[in-house]
Amino acid sequence: MTTFALVHGAWHGAWCFERLAPALEALGHRVVAVDLPSDDATATFDTYADVVVAALEGEADELVGVGHSLAGLTIPLVAVRRPVRRLVYLCALVPVPGRSFVEQREIDRDMLYPDYMAGMSELDAHGRRRWVDDVLARQILYADCDDGAASAAIERLRPQSQMPYDEPCVLDALPPTPSTYVVCGEDRLVNPDWSRRVSNERLGADLIDLPGSHSPFLSRPNELAAVLHDRM
Repeated sequence: MTTFALVHGAWHGAWCFERLAPALEALGHRVVAVDLPSDDATATFDTYADVVVAALEGEADELVGVGHSLAGLTIPLVAVRRPVRRLVYLCALVPVPGRSFVEQREIDRDMLYPDYMAGMSELDAHGRRRWVDDVLARQILYADCDDGAASAAIERLRPQSQMPYDEPCVLDALPPTPSTYVVCGEDRLVNPDWSRRVSNERLGADLIDLPGSHSPFLSRPNELAAVLHDRM
């Protein structure tokens, strides 16, 4: 049996995997969906990794870490803390060892489409941003989701602390853990062309192309579960 550790990206929570988890379980796998302290102004990516590892305590099955979007900066930190058979970067960012996310945006200027910032709030008193434009959130995060899934997701989005973005990645090098990158061709947040390039140059990863937008765990959970199952 494989245990899939599902790690969400910015603004989300473990709830976002509510369609993917049963699809994986139906294929015979165990699932641990982790809630990160994304709205905690004191938490770093190291903190996020500690939370993931704690959630996996006692898991003896072969582990696959799946990181969506911003969680691509967390899952390599998990792989240096405990054995992980494979890392799956799902429409995800990939860290640059020794660099902060803010610095990485300067290095990888084509990494993100900038349109999403028009839907963001100003920083609150705790250094967090939240979505304030539901229409833009729908277009960027959930373009190919059904209306019910998109509306329910938007209602549950929460603030994301910006503090981790300034902290340098503590890794000297990315872990040698085998990796897979799943890119969605119509992603309007993480640039698919950037994803395809860095999956090879930085990760040497298996590359899987899926149709659709940034949240395939909601829009096509069975298809994503089948891909994860087949490649493990």
